[in-house]
Amino acid sequence: MPAAPTATGVVRVEKVRGRSAVTRCFAKYPLKIIVPLEVYAQSQSPNVNCKSCVPRSLCLFSDGQVHVQVYKAVGLKCSEQVLEATVGKDALFAVIPDPVTCFSTARYYQKQVFHVSGSSNLVLVDWFTSGRYESGETWDFNSYKSVNHILSEEDHPLFIDSVLLEQGSNCSIAERMQEYNVVAMVVLLGPKLKHIQDQMQDEVKNMMSVQLRPPTSGGGRYATRPQPLLSQTRPPLIASCSPFGHTVSLRSCFPQHYSHS
Repeated sequence: MPAAPTATGVVRVEKVRGRSAVTRCFAKYPLKIIVPLEVYAQSQSPNVNCKSCVPRSLCLFSDGQVHVQVYKAVGLKCSEQVLEATVGKDALFAVIPDPVTCFSTARYYQKQVFHVSGSSNLVLVDWFTSGRYESGETWDFNSYKSVNHILSEEDHPLFIDSVLLEQGSNCSIAERMQEYNVVAMVVLLGPKLKHIQDQMQDEVKNMMSVQLRPPTSGGGRYATRPQPLLSQTRPPLIASCSPFGHTVSLRSCFPQHYSHS
């Protein structure tokens, strides 16, 4: 059986009459890039390679027009998707796709590399679900790996993140993830996003302090000390927020059954 062709695409945004405009758009079958007001990319190929360039003081918004579904693996074959983007000075690049949903026995690898300057702005959302929950598939894929690199102009690493889930002989993915069905990461980088970074840190801090606060036997000033819980209950959402430099990273997991059959 011949190998599926690698879908390759290139998108470039430049300033035209004071506004951001796509000046180059190339896609090799079976990848399709649609350019209305935003940039959409879709492909039925198991291998996708796409490059984007956002020069100075411009904006590019990329989201998912089609829910990302990874079908069952054929043998040991692995579906791959690679995105490489260069974000210029004062430019904004927002990557807000639909979540990845892996079917039973699927194998998936994704790598995203972003080259930025000191004044670049980047919004990155990287998230995935447990699978086709409504079809009875929960954490039933064979492997999932997502790698995100944010590099400076000198190619120095500013942010390195990797998520790997594999079925184990002693412990399955479902046993490790328990009842949680969605894992998400959000990265905010750049001076234009400073107010959102501050707001996100405050909201996550307040939200988790309430969810993880042990209950007391009464309210008011003279409430008794917290009593030990007879049974440990997990919070409906777990979130953490970590600032570093001019960047904020949020990772969370929650049990909502977000699934497309």
